[in-house]
Amino acid sequence: MQPHGKAGELQLWKGQFAPNKDRDVTHYVFKLVKGASQFWLDARGVHKRVPPKEFHFKLNVQSQPPSWVQEQVFYQIFPDRFAASQEHTAIKNAYAHHDSSAMVKAWGDAVGTHQNTGAREFFGGDLKGIEQKLDYLSGLGVTALYFNPVFTAPSNHKYDTTDYFQIDPMFGTNEQFAQLCEQIRGKQMKIVLDAVFNHTSVYHPWFDIKQEGQGAYGNPNSDFRGYYFFEGQTNNYIGWKGIGNLPVLNFENEQVRDYIYQSEEAVIKHWLKPPYCVDGWRFDVIHMLGEGDGAKNNAHYVEAFRQAAKSTNPNAYVLGEHFFEATQWLQGGQEDGAMNYYGFAHPVRALFAKQDIMYDPIDINALDFKEWVDEARAKVPFANQLSQLNQLDSHDTARFLTLLNGNEEKMQMALALLMTYVGTPCLYYGSEVGLEGGLDPDNRRCFPWDQITTSKWLPLYKEWIEIRKKYKALQCGSLQWLHCGEQVMAYVRQWQDEAIVVAFNLSSSDQDVNLPLWQLGLNAKHLHHL
Repeated sequence: MQPHGKAGELQLWKGQFAPNKDRDVTHYVFKLVKGASQFWLDARGVHKRVPPKEFHFKLNVQSQPPSWVQEQVFYQIFPDRFAASQEHTAIKNAYAHHDSSAMVKAWGDAVGTHQNTGAREFFGGDLKGIEQKLDYLSGLGVTALYFNPVFTAPSNHKYDTTDYFQIDPMFGTNEQFAQLCEQIRGKQMKIVLDAVFNHTSVYHPWFDIKQEGQGAYGNPNSDFRGYYFFEGQTNNYIGWKGIGNLPVLNFENEQVRDYIYQSEEAVIKHWLKPPYCVDGWRFDVIHMLGEGDGAKNNAHYVEAFRQAAKSTNPNAYVLGEHFFEATQWLQGGQEDGAMNYYGFAHPVRALFAKQDIMYDPIDINALDFKEWVDEARAKVPFANQLSQLNQLDSHDTARFLTLLNGNEEKMQMALALLMTYVGTPCLYYGSEVGLEGGLDPDNRRCFPWDQITTSKWLPLYKEWIEIRKKYKALQCGSLQWLHCGEQVMAYVRQWQDEAIVVAFNLSSSDQDVNLPLWQLGLNAKHLHHL
């Protein structure tokens, strides 16, 4: 390495190295020898000994995530609860939800529970309703929409697919979805769909639990028998997490592979093509699929999913759902990013709500938080860090404002973290107007459209979204910590000549902290409030 000028009081150095051509990711660290001592710099910081490889800097050369992802502010839509048009297609008792009739309820009514009617209550949200709210979403400032499943399925959540090539009639038609996609693109927004390929519904024609066709259930000689995992000639089969309504698909089967990703008309490719041209997939429980109930050869299939998507649209976003650590899927050749529960949602929840993801008590301070997020981030190539999908809440967790018992100061700090931390922010529908909700399905309440003119939260969300979109430093800049104690933490996001300093006071009183801006070549006189 050679000297390369100065930044303030800092000496800059510059060097070159050739990336490893035989691997997707090249690892590297810096070693400084001074007198009788040596120091090593890895993705976590400075150490006196050689650091373990998992924390080396990583350069992802051959399988870079699409650059558009980091520029977005995502917005998650649960279709049945976002917006209902006057012409919505939800008709009372239109079809059965498993062995029970579907229930249509009035918009804004309380949702049921899993124990009674939670999954079979329909409030009438549909594609036309979403289309009619595109001006609202554009005005909010969001730039990408992530849809929970929209394909035909008995439940309101649609994670029990019966037809991967048809929009659920409760939401609309394929033609209406194509029209919606065109309208979304007209607003300069991106579209990501939910892909539920680990399992199907028991009512899928392949499985056919009612034995009305040639499905696998009750028919050991069925052509579809090998699509699932049955115990010999019996009707005993593997369901996802033991849930009988969700039989697990067997990707060892050639026909399953052709249908999902291999053939030219495979599901993954179909929706990426005209007239829909969606921009990516969020793969549900992606780490669980494969051969058998132990996800055998999982990496092979995730790589195949990626190849299918990228061969159709090289800029497609491949996003995996992982409730816990996703490091091994983010090392090149598999996922562009993950739903960043482990590296963002979990530690933010622990810091502000004092709960872990299982709703058990946990007490961490700012130092603990820093250690948690630094470790998670350091294991992943920087390009993939930027493509992680950061959320405070989702359809699978309680609403964050509810977890905080309505504490507005903590909510404001959490929102600031969401919009300034490394990764791509995603809002769960209704959060911007203070929509609350406890455990699923209470976290899936109807959007309160009558509150958008009075919500005190909406202006704040709009302001933060505007800030996020305005500054490249927040989209693709580095992160360096300026200070971290038990109650106060501060970091800077930098991109070229742009620097954004973010500070949090977790205590109940004012704190005086000196931030070493000189180390970064920054002058405090040039700082201004955003």
